[in-house]
Amino acid sequence: SSAASDVYKRQILRLTHQLKMGFFIYNAMEDKKKVIVYVDGFNFYYGLKSKKWKMCYWLDLVSFFNSFLKPYQELVEVNYFSARPTDAGKHDRQDKLFQANKCNPKFNLILGKYLKKEIKCRYCGGIIHSFEEKETDVRIATKILSDAYKKRCDIAIIVSADSDLIPPVELIREFNPLQKVYVYFPPNRYSSNLSNLSDGTRKLDGAFNIFKKHILPQKVQLPNGYVIERPDEWK
Repeated sequence: SSAASDVYKRQILRLTHQLKMGFFIYNAMEDKKKVIVYVDGFNFYYGLKSKKWKMCYWLDLVSFFNSFLKPYQELVEVNYFSARPTDAGKHDRQDKLFQANKCNPKFNLILGKYLKKEIKCRYCGGIIHSFEEKETDVRIATKILSDAYKKRCDIAIIVSADSDLIPPVELIREFNPLQKVYVYFPPNRYSSNLSNLSDGTRKLDGAFNIFKKHILPQKVQLPNGYVIERPDEWK
């Protein structure tokens, strides 16, 4: 009938008006893609060191990686894999960095270990005592696979150029093919094999200005009230 047609038209006009005025709010939080970052601390640190970006050691890791995400993405956590140096000074500086970042609940520290290593000098035959970081790549692989199996994220970002991480990415492709895997290469670090296997890459060589924007404050107060300061060596 003509009356029913008029009612239908008014309903359509009202709906169109509501859409234009923004009454239908899109709940983006429910549809945001969840992102987990996995940082190979050894690879990351030596990449910064190769660039002489000492000031960037004092980095707010969660804030830094969150800055690269799109509006439709949500950072779940940043997993940082490292080991404690045997040198007292390096240990103290590293501990301050970790304590400062732990203030953010999205920062997750996973530690391996340094093992003593003896290297024979090719010229004099003498023995050089050194230390080698162990277990980091295994721990990264285990964590990535565990999160993928539990479907904790839609996107995994690996911050490393270590080709030892290729096997876990290949496994993810088999049992969770919908998950995306991106690789962020630390400064002066690159792996073509890892790049070819990923859904996308980013080189952090040219990200100095972004690093600078996410430096931690000079002083950071911990939850227990204790205040730690940026190491002088990292200024």
